[in-house]
Amino acid sequence: MPDEVAERLGVELADRYRIERELGVGGMATVYLAQDLRHDRQVAIKVLRPDLTASVGPDRFLQEIRIAARLSHPHILPLFDSGRSGDSLFYVMPFVEGASLRLRLQEAGPLSVDDAVRILRDVADALASAHEKGVVHRDIKPENVMLDGRHAFVADFGVAKAVSEAAGAQQLTTQGLALGTPAYMAPEQISADPSIDGRVDLYALGVMAHEMLAGAHPFGRVSS
Repeated sequence: MPDEVAERLGVELADRYRIERELGVGGMATVYLAQDLRHDRQVAIKVLRPDLTASVGPDRFLQEIRIAARLSHPHILPLFDSGRSGDSLFYVMPFVEGASLRLRLQEAGPLSVDDAVRILRDVADALASAHEKGVVHRDIKPENVMLDGRHAFVADFGVAKAVSEAAGAQQLTTQGLALGTPAYMAPEQISADPSIDGRVDLYALGVMAHEMLAGAHPFGRVSS
């Protein structure tokens, strides 16, 4: 994402956040480290990809993402804030000091059974809580599981759903924009089945579990 987007965001949100640096680019957003000036804490500001922003109705997106903001669970990273800056849509989540599960796998390889079970238990517990409330993550993968100490936290909960509901899954599919990561998507999610439910998250969890224990994706090379 161009630097001018971060500069504009920094100017428009100067009374609330101080943008410090770019943390990385993910499948749906560019992530910036920022200081929450009102609460004296570090946060991650995620700015939606320009192609997604162009396909999403901003008002509908912000309305839908409020559903994710209502989730409250020890292993779900909460949504602090969301809004619009010029042509960009953004949302704000806690900044986790620890590494993602993806980085852990890249640096250390397969996990022990005990470590894998502990992480999977945290993620499964978070998914069960969200599914009870009718919220499906749709993008479970190692990049969206953050590790801090002995605990795991699921990030970006409800964001893929908010984008899909705001723009319409069929419209996004027609334009070739994938909501989710193909290597972890169930067949019905890839085909944009409008009736998908929490089972697509369980499919992705199973794929991730294989990767954590075997050190390799069950269907070959990961493509994200």
